[in-house]
Amino acid sequence: MSTAGLRILLAASLLLGSTAFAQPQELRSATVQRGAQLGASHHEGVVEAVRQTLLTAQVAGAVQEITVQVGDSVRAGQVLLRLDARAAEQTASASAAQVRAAQAVEQEAERELARQRQLLEADYISQAAFDRAEARHKAARAEAAALRAAAEASRTQSDFYVLRAPYDGVVSAIPVSLGDMAMPGRPLLTLYDPTALRVSVQVPQAVAASAPAELSARLELAGLDTPVTPRRLQWLPSVDPTTHTVELRLELPAELRVLPGTFARARLNLTGESDRLYIPRTAVLRRAELTAVYVLDAQQRPRLRQVRLGPQQGDQVEVLSGLVAGERVALDPLAAGQLK
Repeated sequence: MSTAGLRILLAASLLLGSTAFAQPQELRSATVQRGAQLGASHHEGVVEAVRQTLLTAQVAGAVQEITVQVGDSVRAGQVLLRLDARAAEQTASASAAQVRAAQAVEQEAERELARQRQLLEADYISQAAFDRAEARHKAARAEAAALRAAAEASRTQSDFYVLRAPYDGVVSAIPVSLGDMAMPGRPLLTLYDPTALRVSVQVPQAVAASAPAELSARLELAGLDTPVTPRRLQWLPSVDPTTHTVELRLELPAELRVLPGTFARARLNLTGESDRLYIPRTAVLRRAELTAVYVLDAQQRPRLRQVRLGPQQGDQVEVLSGLVAGERVALDPLAAGQLK
């Protein structure tokens, strides 16, 4: 082949290569989606008793008897613990004796008043003498009433030496032993209701704000093989200023038997109908203070457009402004920037 032929062949090869290189590269793209919140959110917490009571001493006395053990199930009104009440019982007995004496004086004053009334009607005594008898009767009656009230207070105080269960429950702690001295306010026993349990989790404020009104959840509890569906969900109407989280309480079914303090993981289903817009997070271009995406126009050419984004959910991110539903964005911003 001649030298001129080689030159022509080389020029043709270079021309074909440059033409192939100049062909536009096809961009992968995704459509801006409307109408659904995506994914799920997982949060950890512990099981806690809705109704848990710390029973404390109301009077001073040595622990004389403990009738239950930790873990026992008890009925409402059942005796749990007794304090030494001998001094209180003696005081109550003395008060009862004083009441009986006062009642005897009251009865005698009443009879004397009746006799004085008869004598007054027969004009055998003066009105002043009858008035004195009537005053003695009233004083005796008042003293008897005061002593009866004191005796009732003594009997009520005697009941403080016997600790009873306020409701059906399970004993979770007994921080005292036989012979310990109980003083007013000292914890004696902890009781909880096993039919009223819940799981409390701390949810980031952004996730809580994006949760649908009809939020559904599933709970994974340590020791249980199958997830549990809570019977009720409750958001507390406050935000922790330190952690910026909102507390979510998930009530457990009454028939479920787990222990307070059990580890739990809550899966919140955030899928729900809405007017929010979502795009894949790989389509977002971040440069310093610029947050933008490449939007494909009618000729499929990428155009840079600034956007404002919301919370991220999985591999999707919410678009607050800058896009409309149905537009297509490039999934590879770097490649789109080279083709614009």
